[in-house]
Amino acid sequence: MSELIKQHLIDPELCIRCYTCEEMCPEGAIAHNDLNVVVEAAKCNYCMACISPCPTGSIDNWRVVRAPYPVAEQLAWAELPAQAELGNGAAQGADDTAIEALDDAIAALLAEAHKGAGGRSKAPASASKPSVNLFTLGAPLEATVQGNYRLTAPDADSDVRHIILGLGGARFPVLEGQSIGIIPPGTDANGKPHLPRLYSVSSPRDGERPNTNNLSLTVKREPQGVCSNYICDLKKGDKVQLTGPFGATFLMPEDRQAKLIMVCTGTGSAPFRAFTMRRQRTMPGANGSMLLFFGARTPGSLPYFGPLTKVPDSFLAKHFAFSRVGGQPKTYVQDRLREAHAVIAPLLNDGSTHIYVCGLKQMEGGVENAFADIARGAGLNWETIRDGMRETGRYHVETY
Repeated sequence: MSELIKQHLIDPELCIRCYTCEEMCPEGAIAHNDLNVVVEAAKCNYCMACISPCPTGSIDNWRVVRAPYPVAEQLAWAELPAQAELGNGAAQGADDTAIEALDDAIAALLAEAHKGAGGRSKAPASASKPSVNLFTLGAPLEATVQGNYRLTAPDADSDVRHIILGLGGARFPVLEGQSIGIIPPGTDANGKPHLPRLYSVSSPRDGERPNTNNLSLTVKREPQGVCSNYICDLKKGDKVQLTGPFGATFLMPEDRQAKLIMVCTGTGSAPFRAFTMRRQRTMPGANGSMLLFFGARTPGSLPYFGPLTKVPDSFLAKHFAFSRVGGQPKTYVQDRLREAHAVIAPLLNDGSTHIYVCGLKQMEGGVENAFADIARGAGLNWETIRDGMRETGRYHVETY
């Protein structure tokens, strides 16, 4: 039993190659190649600094082993290996007590590894099977800019763009809720080529218009953002290098009975635009099954505000929250959630309800507290409901 160690691993199917974990690791234990991001066992000290920044939970994976999986082997993985049956194989010829002790030791190491780590999402049972990592750093896809449109008002405090990328004749199957990587040109301060930046796709799987081989992104210009400025300055006809698709859990259910509660701020609206358009095309009669809680500073800084108002309330119930409107109190998405408690409370106890949260990380705590308050008011336990929804692929959080 003394030979057993717990090894920190990254699930290549769930990882969206955002490289946040690599930037956050204080030990330099995380590395990548064109395909995968991996953890080097000899350098990892289990500090957990990489866990909370990961938007997908792919970083929160552990195996108990006798010898660590080498980096070279991990870099070639297409999927995470199962936990080996160490107890059976290592204890051949031993009595039952020794076997049970070994199994207990494995369970204890795995439990210790997950201590303090958040739960991981699963894809909805009815979601389509996603394609992942078809195009890589070493072999990206070249797309062509078909359009670049400003979504926010000219006098708004943020410049948010709707970018349409044509894929030509290439096969790039991307589902609603998945992300793609964009490789900005040039090099970083160390003279190395820039790594891709990840952006959620804001169009449905069959394109901006039905049966067109293109996709769209919702991108906010950041003052010091290398990639956001590059994207926001793109002109029609420019060429862009793409990687991906990425993401295997933040997917929408294809179940016609599914009810969706979607909570977002700013560009976190991107996947929900895709969700809404997908349902409009495939389930136009699915009225009363989608609720959107969308926060921004002002109406002029809320992406897609105009188009959203044209979607019938019977199809998409919209709850806008504005925090910087003159003469009005600051309102956030969690405030709108609480106001809608009479609608949300019965949905929390409905096995066909799916919850999606996407946007700035600081919204996450307020949204959790709002759901807890709503559940408590209905005599329910939010943590029990949330964990059950997560286990059945019905609770998803992607914040940054």
